[in-house]
Amino acid sequence: MKTYFGDRTIDGVAVTADGAPLAPRPDLKSFAGNDFEWSYEGAAPKQLAFALLVDHLGDAKKAEALADRFMRDVVANFQNEWEMTSADIDRVLATYSDRAA
Repeated sequence: MKTYFGDRTIDGVAVTADGAPLAPRPDLKSFAGNDFEWSYEGAAPKQLAFALLVDHLGDAKKAEALADRFMRDVVANFQNEWEMTSADIDRVLATYSDRAA
């Protein structure tokens, strides 16, 4: 099980997956390039949602299909510092009856 962690500091934002920097993955889909953000709805939070889902699901097409909803439901509600496990992501995705196959 992976653990994702985000922190907003005076030096900017940092997001890790099991302690290693999480790749923003604009090579697969760019909503905001290499930028991550959270606590609101927008392009940079959607990039974070997409990156989390790509890392978790291993499928860019599914991640893209779910990114907007995941951004609104989860990423937009993160506080300055947050932690989420792969099990947490699975619990959220399980509530999506229209989850991408």
